[in-house]
Amino acid sequence: MSEPPDDRFRRTLVGNAHPPGWRNPKPAGTYNLVVVGAGPGGLAAAGEAARLGAKVALIERDLIGGDRLNVGCVPSKAIIRTARLYAEMRDAEDFGGQVPGDIGIGFAAMMERMRRIQARLSRATSAQRLSEAGVDVYFGEARFSGTDSVAVAGQTLRFKKALIATGVRPSIPPIPGLAEAGYLTNENVFDLTECPRRLLVIGGGPVGCEMAQAFCRFGSHVVVAQSDPMFLPGEERDAAQILSDALARDGVEIHLNTTPVAIRREGNRKIVDLTTDGDSFSVSVDEIAVGAGRAPNVESLDLERASVQYDTAIGIHVDDFLQTSNPRIYAAGDVCLERKFTHTAVASARLALSNALFLGRRRMSKLTIPWCTYTDPEIAHVGLYVRDASDKGIPVGTFTILMHDVDRAVTDGESEGFVKIHVKHGTDRILGATVVARHAGEMINGLSLAITSGIGLRALARVIHTYPTQAEAIKMAADAYNRTRLTPTRKTLSTRWLSR
Repeated sequence: MSEPPDDRFRRTLVGNAHPPGWRNPKPAGTYNLVVVGAGPGGLAAAGEAARLGAKVALIERDLIGGDRLNVGCVPSKAIIRTARLYAEMRDAEDFGGQVPGDIGIGFAAMMERMRRIQARLSRATSAQRLSEAGVDVYFGEARFSGTDSVAVAGQTLRFKKALIATGVRPSIPPIPGLAEAGYLTNENVFDLTECPRRLLVIGGGPVGCEMAQAFCRFGSHVVVAQSDPMFLPGEERDAAQILSDALARDGVEIHLNTTPVAIRREGNRKIVDLTTDGDSFSVSVDEIAVGAGRAPNVESLDLERASVQYDTAIGIHVDDFLQTSNPRIYAAGDVCLERKFTHTAVASARLALSNALFLGRRRMSKLTIPWCTYTDPEIAHVGLYVRDASDKGIPVGTFTILMHDVDRAVTDGESEGFVKIHVKHGTDRILGATVVARHAGEMINGLSLAITSGIGLRALARVIHTYPTQAEAIKMAADAYNRTRLTPTRKTLSTRWLSR
């Protein structure tokens, strides 16, 4: 596969995120905080610490911005938006329009737009801006040299506290022949200059599903091999089923309960042998994309010298305050947490900073973390699932509004999905919620606010929503709760009052 185009946008990104002529500063005594990893969590912690007057060093071995800017959220959402545009053009007749005569796939132009967006967003966290804000920026491989020091590019930085935010990398399944045949991950799929005609996606998690749908809409014949019986195995089954149906309508060839067992090359093609329920078959593709989980970046840090406990499967061991086995060192984000999201990395880094520098005792378990899979429709969740509440012995009542009963969803032609809100039985206390909708990622934020602030469904029912919006589904669920409060006794009393 070719290298990413060396255009002006790529050069701008690199110039901001890892300037070719950058010279690391001389260590300035003992730092209040040394941050290892300049992804979203590391950037949040370093920037906030500097604003508060701390002496801060930030170490990055590759590009500032981490997965979010370079190989994750920003590039993936840029191409997902273009994929949605192509899907909308093909469905123009559903909205009373005409399908354009030739919907050409401008793959190269789309990828150039993605790089232009990356270049623009890289300015906000450039090495120069960080330096001007009071952060000492070091580029190089960080290795702990003691319990209170870390080495980088031939220099030793001493610290009072340190934060490890090195993130994760794609986890590659041990399939015979995969390495020899070559494969794509989120780290190199955005380097493509041509859309593969046939693509196999291994894995049905968020990354695999987003990738499969986008490339199918670009014109690839996409085959998905998912070892579980359903996509997104952690999500509610009806939500995963809606996504499975949506991918099938887009044209994705879906094989559930299916495992790749061997891969070989035949000319320019890659032949993948798969098994499903005891049967075997093969598919021939141009490219293979792996979206089967992620592994923490811990091996090269020499954590043993810092007395930091970890393992290569789940990452760095931390307590509820994000402190490691070395009380001087904290960790945040994907390298230590189960929920691997950009916003979780930022929130956890700020929590760790407070606990490390200001004697805070904030607990990670107290945070309310929403998340979203950015397929079409999107699937978003916050709080407990019903199974979680059952495990805790909490009785649950659920209020569900189907999007096809929401006026704006119908007028938008986006009536697939639902809003489902779980409350503690007999109360209006919101325990959790799942939203499946075109804009679920936006809609879940209001429910996250409600849970965090202790706002129940009775209060949500009093909130006036603009009409028509898809978020009105949340108010409709709250109204459904209020109707349950009209017991026969209350209705009798009301009737007597009105008939005076």
